[in-house]
Amino acid sequence: MPRDPHRDQPIFVWGATLDTASAAIVMVHGRGASVDDMRALAGEIEHPNVAYIAPAAAGHTWYPYSLLEPMQRNESSLSSALRLLERASAKASDAKIPGERLALLGFSQGGCVAVEFAARHARRYGAVIGLSAGLIGHEGTPRDYKGSLVGTPVFLGCGDVDPHIPKRRVDHTAEVLGKMGAVVDKRIYPGMGHTVNADEIAAVRALVENLTR
Repeated sequence: MPRDPHRDQPIFVWGATLDTASAAIVMVHGRGASVDDMRALAGEIEHPNVAYIAPAAAGHTWYPYSLLEPMQRNESSLSSALRLLERASAKASDAKIPGERLALLGFSQGGCVAVEFAARHARRYGAVIGLSAGLIGHEGTPRDYKGSLVGTPVFLGCGDVDPHIPKRRVDHTAEVLGKMGAVVDKRIYPGMGHTVNADEIAAVRALVENLTR
């Protein structure tokens, strides 16, 4: 496996232009998916003043194994994915969009990468949104992240029977991010599998609306 598989991957931008947008959202697709899936999701939450920034994973996969595996098993793909998210986020900062108007949003494996990125690069974000997502690593992974999320709104939505994201990992993620200073809205949906529901879309819309105020 290449040491830096996502190094040369493209980053797509649409919506409001970065030089005119009042806010930006980095959107991270799931395993086996693509930026087109993020375009479809953006269409559900479309706002005229938002720029959408979406990196594309090499081979449609951010890291090879389950998020519950020891961190080292998913290297060096995971570190490469996090560097690509850093480059995607830099597009907003280079355009003078402040951190409190930048949101990170991902679904499934992409949500895990987005949440892990936020924890490792703690600051005040406009929002961090993990749809069927949680922090990466085996049970007992040290969560000694540095810095503070400084009141960042965090939304975590997941089904209680999701076959890929155990409820206990969502609970743990909410606890860790809360201790880092985030304001966490965790919603566990009874009987829901690995998908996104209307309540989650409504919550995301509300967060996006707040980004642009």
